[in-house]
Amino acid sequence: MATATTTVGTTGPTTVDHDNRRAVRNSTISGTASDTTHVHRAAGPKFQLGAWLRLHGVDLVTMAIIGAIALGIYFAGPASSRSFSIYNVDGSLTNPEFAYPYRKQIIPIFAAALIAFFVPFVFITLFQIKRKSIDDWLTTTLGLLKSLITAATFQVFIKWLIGGLRPHFYAVCQPQISAEGGLTGDGLRGIMFDRTICTGDPKAIDDALESMPSGHSTAAWAGLFYLALYFNAQLKVTAAHNPAYWKMILFFAPILGAFLISASLTIDKYHHWYDVLIGGFIGTATALVAFRQTFASTFDYRFNHILLPRSTSLFHRMPFLPFPNQGPYFTYHYVNEFSPRDLPVSREGGWGYGGGEAVNGAPGDATALAFSGNGFTKEGHHGPDLRGATGQAGGTTNNNNHVRIADTAPTLGPVGHNAV
Repeated sequence: MATATTTVGTTGPTTVDHDNRRAVRNSTISGTASDTTHVHRAAGPKFQLGAWLRLHGVDLVTMAIIGAIALGIYFAGPASSRSFSIYNVDGSLTNPEFAYPYRKQIIPIFAAALIAFFVPFVFITLFQIKRKSIDDWLTTTLGLLKSLITAATFQVFIKWLIGGLRPHFYAVCQPQISAEGGLTGDGLRGIMFDRTICTGDPKAIDDALESMPSGHSTAAWAGLFYLALYFNAQLKVTAAHNPAYWKMILFFAPILGAFLISASLTIDKYHHWYDVLIGGFIGTATALVAFRQTFASTFDYRFNHILLPRSTSLFHRMPFLPFPNQGPYFTYHYVNEFSPRDLPVSREGGWGYGGGEAVNGAPGDATALAFSGNGFTKEGHHGPDLRGATGQAGGTTNNNNHVRIADTAPTLGPVGHNAV
């Protein structure tokens, strides 16, 4: 029985362990089902924390400033005085939806925020067992923080400037008026009042005037929906093969968690259903954008596990391109499996063995064109030459990891340019 041995990677020594069963697959090269191929990948260039901080330093500073502003707005009182009615002219209660008793929250806001960050962070960390990249770990976590901080900022500004009455507002306000003695407020027939008639705790009244949108719902969906997208990308929940059922369960688990956190607010009567809905929309939107800024695609299974490169910033002017198979931007062509970070956590569907489903597209994916092994498009025409500007595949590097910009993609037909 013949044994074929394959090594992948151009940086650092590459080792082959014939007893490592996890790297074994049936080989189709020799044409015999009994042959095996062992594939080991180099870990890639050594991570440079200083370079990463310089490349992402502007983001870190911006996030700190935005977070501080959001925190200041959170502790500020409502920006304007809100008018509300209590009794109709006939003495009946105007808005019974604001008359629920005050109850303690089922899930405190600090618990919702901790869940929204730490649950995704734990899985991002655990997945590094396969991804094996500090850059991937830090940058993916940074994307999570972008989603959470952006969502929180939107939420506190809307609460501050618009807000609304919570379902337990009357119980917190404790208004000192009576319908029997005649209404002496503002507006038509004097039925409108402001907080000056309230006798309750001022801080509780401030909070009860800022119902919309829900902070719990915003945080939960910003963090947990980001995690669901991450699960889909790394486990290939939706791809070109039929994955194990537990992956589908894991994908929906954070979505269920976000829904339960949000819905609990309608049970303890801290929020109206529309507060929860708007908060969920904000969190979902920031999760989608933050994930797409971090990875090459949101839903296209061929690319959504691939970390987008960042080669320059305000603090790092010279292009920093340490990976031989990666230029200053992603080309949306087939990616050489140079290191574990080029692969998803799941290795089903041919991942890790020279492409598999990574080289094919499905209707409705990033493009209508998909290449086959012969380099032809669906229309039967040759795809463009994907070699670099020097006429050879790849770019040229120097000892400082700075690369003259040249396309490093292999010479294969196109698989798409507009991944979503």
